[in-house]
Order: sequence, then C-alpha cells, then structure tokens
Amino acid sequence: MPVGKSEGGFNLFDAEERVLAEANALRDSLDHAAPEAILKGVDTLTEAYRRSVREQRRLVKVSDRLQNQLASVNQELARRKAEAEEALARLREAQETLVQAEKLASLGALVGGVAHEINTPVGIALSCASHLADATAHLRTLFEADDIGVEDFERYMDTASDTTQLILGNCERAAALIRSFKQVAVDRTSAERRRFDLAAYMGETLASLSPRVRQAGHKVTITCPPGLEVDGYPGALSQVLTNFVMNSIVHGYDQGQSGELSITVDEPVPGQIRLVYADDGKGIADAHKNRIFDPFFTTKRGAGGTGLGLHIVYNLATGPLEGSLAVDSVAGHGTRFILTFPRKAAGGILPED
Repeated sequence: MPVGKSEGGFNLFDAEERVLAEANALRDSLDHAAPEAILKGVDTLTEAYRRSVREQRRLVKVSDRLQNQLASVNQELARRKAEAEEALARLREAQETLVQAEKLASLGALVGGVAHEINTPVGIALSCASHLADATAHLRTLFEADDIGVEDFERYMDTASDTTQLILGNCERAAALIRSFKQVAVDRTSAERRRFDLAAYMGETLASLSPRVRQAGHKVTITCPPGLEVDGYPGALSQVLTNFVMNSIVHGYDQGQSGELSITVDEPVPGQIRLVYADDGKGIADAHKNRIFDPFFTTKRGAGGTGLGLHIVYNLATGPLEGSLAVDSVAGHGTRFILTFPRKAAGGILPED
C-alpha cells in the first residue's frame, strides 16, 4: 500500500496538500509590489509547513514498516509459543512416563526382594518334605519286609514330628511374606484408600526391603505407637518409605560402609502424624539441599541415579498423603526427613479421638 494511502485508497494527506496548494496560490496572487517582509514570511511559513508534511509522510512510512515488522514478530512469537507449548506437553508426558517407570522399577525391586525372601523358607520346606518322603519310603520298605521294629518306628515318628514342624513353620513364613507382598503390591499399583495399622504396614514394607538392607549391611529400627490406625493411602506411604531407604543405600553411604536407619512415628497433636526417617550416613551437601526434590537432580548420574526418587516422595507427601515434607541434614552427620500428614485424609471415616 503506498505511503499515506488508506486501504480504501483515501489519501491521508489530502488536507495538507490542499493547504499547500492554497498557500502557493496565495503567494502567486500577491503583487510583487507587496512588502518584502510579507513575501518572505509567506515563503517561510509555506516551506515550514511543507517540511512538516514531509516529516509526517516519513513518520507514516516508518510506522507502516514497524507495523509490518510487529505483525511478523507477533506471528513468529505465536509460532514459537505453539512450539514451546507442544514441547512442554511432550516433556510433561515424558516426565510422567519416567515417574511411572521409576515406580514400577521400585515395584520390580520389591518383587525381587520378596522372591529372595520366600526362596529360603520354601527351600527349607522342600528339603524337609524330601527328607520326610525318604524316611517314609524307608519305613514302608521295612514294613513290607516285615522287618520293622519299635526303634525304627520311634525314629520315624521323631523324624516326622521334627520335619512337619519345620515344614509348617517355613510355609507359614512364606505365606506371611506373600500376604505382605500382595498387599503392598496392590497398594502400590491401585492407589487404593483404606484403613490400616501404621506400625504393621511399615513392618511389611521394610520386610520387603530387607534383602537390600541386609546386603548393604544396614540395621533398621522402627519406633511407632502400637494400634495407631490411619485412614489414607498406604501405597503412597509405602512408596515414600521405599524411596527413603533406597536413597540412603544409594547416596548415604560409601561402598562397603554400613549404618543405622531409623523410622520414628508420633502424634504431636491429635489427628496429626509425624514420621521422622533418619540415617547416620554422609548427609547432604549444602549446595544440594535446595535441589534434592527437583525432578532429574541426582549426584549419581551415570551410576544408576535417575533423580526422580525424592521428587516422587515430595509429590506423594504433598499430594495423596496431604502433608508436608522437610529435610534436615548436615554434611557428614546423616540426614533426617520429617514427613507430617493427617491421620485421617480428607473425607476419611476414622472416628474422632
């Protein structure tokens, strides 16, 4: 579009051009005998007005150019914004996928730990059953040969009594481990809300982690008032405790170093649970304290660390558990995590104390 022309073809400077034409006509109509000062004044005013009109035209041209540039910039910004929003959506999707993968990985570790734990009592029960079967076969051989004596029968009865007790005891132990794993696994995957005994449930969760804890040489103690019932999301709590323990094992101690892990629970005010998890390991460097809950922050990059463990913990603490999480750590003097959450989640059914 020509400078000074509107979209409809209207000249923005029609009035100015008319004024200039009238000024020129006025100058031409003046008699040359008119005073020189008047002629000079008219010429000066006309030239000043002409310069003003030229400057206005220049400004309009600059304005048109800037508007075109601004339109291009706005289009580019809109395109970049769309690309950024799309990238953010993909990043959030990828982050959610990684978080779910991290949860499933911890569940996989739980499966491996429980399988290892179950293997011992099942193996003992199998050995005892095999020994009892051999003793029974030997007694049957003696019986069929009509060569069985009182001592043979008494020896068999002692063997049967001992082996059956071992079989029953180890089968009960395996069954308890399976029940514990089943409940913890269901809680992890379903995020179901229910009422549960806090001390018992923490014991089940720590039992599933015992192979890793023993392998690292650590000792775990739990201090919790008996009969403390919680109405909430046990799966979230199990995930939090698992990540606390694994964080200590991976980050809290050097290779081959063992330590003490502790979980202390109290109810500072009615209806409010305070869970303090502590280890006596290396602690957290001051430079890292403000970043430990950030996603993908880890000091073990390339050594198995994903940087999602404590990020998941923080989201669970402030999300399903409806609580808060704080950290207290001094480099070289261990780490304490203080988790505070309501004994009864919003809309819960526990009776008031």
